[in-house]
Amino acid sequence: MNLRNEFDIPASAIVLAEGSFGETGGKTANGVTLHSEVFDVEVVVDSTQAGTTASDVLGADTNGDIPVAATMSEAFEMAPDAAALVIGVAPAGGELPDEWVDDIKDAMSTGCSIVSGLHTFLSEDSEWQALAADAGVELYDVRKPPADDELRVGDGRVDDVDVPVVLSMGTDCAVGKRTTTFELYREACERGLDAGWVATGQTGIMVGAHRGAVIDRIPSDFTAGMVEDLVCEVAEDHEIVFVEGQASLSHRAYSGVTLSILHGAWPDAVVLVDDPDRTTRTHFERFEVWGIEREREFINELSDADVAAISTWGDQETVADRHGIPAGNVYTDSGTSRLFNAALEVVDE
Repeated sequence: MNLRNEFDIPASAIVLAEGSFGETGGKTANGVTLHSEVFDVEVVVDSTQAGTTASDVLGADTNGDIPVAATMSEAFEMAPDAAALVIGVAPAGGELPDEWVDDIKDAMSTGCSIVSGLHTFLSEDSEWQALAADAGVELYDVRKPPADDELRVGDGRVDDVDVPVVLSMGTDCAVGKRTTTFELYREACERGLDAGWVATGQTGIMVGAHRGAVIDRIPSDFTAGMVEDLVCEVAEDHEIVFVEGQASLSHRAYSGVTLSILHGAWPDAVVLVDDPDRTTRTHFERFEVWGIEREREFINELSDADVAAISTWGDQETVADRHGIPAGNVYTDSGTSRLFNAALEVVDE
């Protein structure tokens, strides 16, 4: 999916983040508000954070004081010409909460298309289809997998890509792989390169990846082939391709999808993302995080790529000294530049 082709960008948007803005459960809302190149977020809806601004909640510059409203009706008053309502939270189970139904219908009636990351596909429901048709708006379910005839196994055609491919991998889930990927892409653009990037999760698609699929919805046999297709498509039109990874190779629950992304992207360089303070895995406290060196070993053994640098939440000098390769914290002034320079050095070898 490529939402860049669906809207006149940047499209004015309202982000629904009820009860989760600034939290891990609202990472889609957080990412879209901070980084989206598709949507110009005018207001966020979260009654628990009402009266603040996005910058207050996220602790980062959001290029303007984006207000946080308590209700959808307040949001419509602040952004009467919004073109999209972005559902920025995936509740437990991924189902559509009953209390959101009227708000979404009201948004559609005002001319908002709906961009959803829920496991419930609005575009496949006859009632929602009829409402969208009557309102003249679209329903975008970014988790919806490609049609069966778009799926194939990997066959190595990514080997013929003649531009550099840089993959962000991690030592665990939720360590910042998408953020690192986006920051590397933005750094490349600022240096005058025609860069593109591939998303493998819903937030990246909403942020504006040039191609993307929610990779955990792809049947396992076809995951590498899907990633291969996405990389090849982006490489056709860009000078360098950045790819968002998922989970980690040492993660007992999710390593299968991680390996498929590595093999499908077959990168020239890897940036490994790590939270140095994490000892057990997010949502899996019985599983220990195996750490940077083990993850580097797996990457080297299972691909032709070198780990060029470490994207860290910690002190970049300390991490670089400890592991003997460059490190950068993308939340510092020089962090992304360090990672980008290291990746280019490996690519140019």
